[in-house]
Amino acid sequence: MNTTGLSAVACGPELIVALDVAHTTDALKVVELLGDEVDFYKVGLELFSASGPEVVTLLRGSGKRVFLDLKLHDIPRTVARAVASCCDLGVELLTLHAGGGRDMIKAAAEACRGSSGPIRTRVVAVTVLTSLNDNDIAEVGVARPVRDHALALGELAVACGADGLVCSVLEASQFRDRLGMSPILVTPGIRLSSGDAGDQKRVATPASAVRAGSSFLVVGRPILDSPAPAEAARKIREEMAAAR
Repeated sequence: MNTTGLSAVACGPELIVALDVAHTTDALKVVELLGDEVDFYKVGLELFSASGPEVVTLLRGSGKRVFLDLKLHDIPRTVARAVASCCDLGVELLTLHAGGGRDMIKAAAEACRGSSGPIRTRVVAVTVLTSLNDNDIAEVGVARPVRDHALALGELAVACGADGLVCSVLEASQFRDRLGMSPILVTPGIRLSSGDAGDQKRVATPASAVRAGSSFLVVGRPILDSPAPAEAARKIREEMAAAR
């Protein structure tokens, strides 16, 4: 197993830009616009469904780091095999749903540890999507509030071998209190104080995410929709640095 890859969380929170675009050509345009301001990118379902592993290979070939956000959720054997394939691509972070349960999470973690991929891929478990609130999860039969549900799923995932969690900033500080500094905490739903929340219901500013203990802040529209994307990324990084 290759043990290189992510540096210690103690190095400070980092910015990941979400390539929430439809095609590889669009993604590469964003990367070109941002230049040296950003070296870590998220490839999600939209882009991966259109372009497949090729986009990951192109990003890595240009010296960029990749967070592959596929939110895997299936029987343990299927997830383990999918994880092994993703590890071979050299992604640094890979998501699965904590709701997949104990055996699925363990299978994914073991597949990562047993991989001979080019770097050490870390599995991070999604607790509750940041587009959901208490009413939303109640409609699908979850009786407890979002925060309690997210904390329970997160603790289960880490106990089963996940390297970290994807959670909203609203839960990040509680995870730090309960789990310490070791787990990676990836927080989406980041918006500047003057920004539009879009379809996110649990959002936070870069500064509040840093203060809550986030390891990686995932930002999409505030950068991609900006008339000056590199400047927007720089502003977010400056806000992150000031909050440390």
